[in-house]
Amino acid sequence: MPSRDDRLWNDLMALGGLTDPGRPYTRRCFTDRFLEGRRWLSQRFEDAGLRVRLDEGGNLIGRLEGGDPFLPVLAMGSHSDTVASGGRFDGPLGVLAGLEVVRRLRDRGIALRHPVEIIDFLSEEPSDYGPSCIGSRAMTGFLDEPMLSLANADGETLASAMRRMGADPSRLAGPRRNDVAAFLELHIEQARVLETRGCNIGIVTGIVGIARVEIEFTGAADHAGTTPFHVRQDALVAAAATISAVRRLGEAFAARSQDYFIATTGCIAIQPNAANVVPGTARLVIEARAERSAHLSDFLDEISLASLEAASAANVQRTAFRPLSRSEPAPSDPRLREHLMAAADALALTAIPMASGAGHDAGFMARIAPMAMVFVPSRDGRSHCPEEWTDAAACSEGASVLFEALLRIDGDDRFATRDGASSPARSD
Repeated sequence: MPSRDDRLWNDLMALGGLTDPGRPYTRRCFTDRFLEGRRWLSQRFEDAGLRVRLDEGGNLIGRLEGGDPFLPVLAMGSHSDTVASGGRFDGPLGVLAGLEVVRRLRDRGIALRHPVEIIDFLSEEPSDYGPSCIGSRAMTGFLDEPMLSLANADGETLASAMRRMGADPSRLAGPRRNDVAAFLELHIEQARVLETRGCNIGIVTGIVGIARVEIEFTGAADHAGTTPFHVRQDALVAAAATISAVRRLGEAFAARSQDYFIATTGCIAIQPNAANVVPGTARLVIEARAERSAHLSDFLDEISLASLEAASAANVQRTAFRPLSRSEPAPSDPRLREHLMAAADALALTAIPMASGAGHDAGFMARIAPMAMVFVPSRDGRSHCPEEWTDAAACSEGASVLFEALLRIDGDDRFATRDGASSPARSD
């Protein structure tokens, strides 16, 4: 029989092996390959003695009953879907580590007071239908009718695609779950902080909020060889100045804040986009991520002013400053963080507090329950690529922290009532 460490590692490698041919590691949601992975995962849940079901949002849930039928659920989980040509750890580690925690409980004959659920959320990664975190949005009441009506390139709606996965979108209008006492998610870091500092564990202080805005500049397309500088209405010049402002102001926000802040210009489009034509229009999409909502708002205000100044200097018009999306930060529950830190200490693992610059299902779960996350190192910070890698020892250490923390949470009477969630959160 494999050891507990081998068990988790073997599961990670086996699930990773269920991939589209020639595209490691690809198991995108709403595909037959994803359903193949789900069938494999369901069998693993059943083999561990869990009662398995799909909820109305298409989330795969394995449940272990507790000793007290009146206590709320302690939940763990993540997602089993991947991006195209992704990795074997982002998402699956959180699901399979939760499964390993249940196995260790059974190995040691430990019966918890609370019921435990392991959740594989539907479509955490972006899909052909648009939004990410479909399953956690559904579970927490943030998957609305406009989202369900979104369609892919073939005209299939998200609601129809969810039905193919076994969900029942017609039931999503009912009450959101109110029986979860705590939610924990183990995830690879997707950055280099833990590796660089030589630390075993990151205790996540919160998941950043994300704001995206679209800016458009309109000038005049002219012959690049015959139009003097002083009469040009070059939309790209205004865009370039705004891109520089994003970097300059972003660095200033990050430097003066003790919390996480980052900003990026990720999309640039110009017209006519020809070597011999002065650009007549330019479009930018700017994204900011921060642990504090106020920092997002203040940064966007400053970028708005900077873009107006850039337009004036370039003799063009700023014709749009359009919010595209906004998700609010999701702080981790301090009581759960205490238990996770105590668990790491008991295991003689080095642990540091850190923010999550990426969105996760845990961000939505924070709307209905106290939430916390654990990070383990990613080699070279690589993620969403075949080279994504976390050592077997680090995976096992993350599962061990979950196990030890779960024992502490189960015995903590502060989690014996359904006391609701932390502050509002969304994830992109």
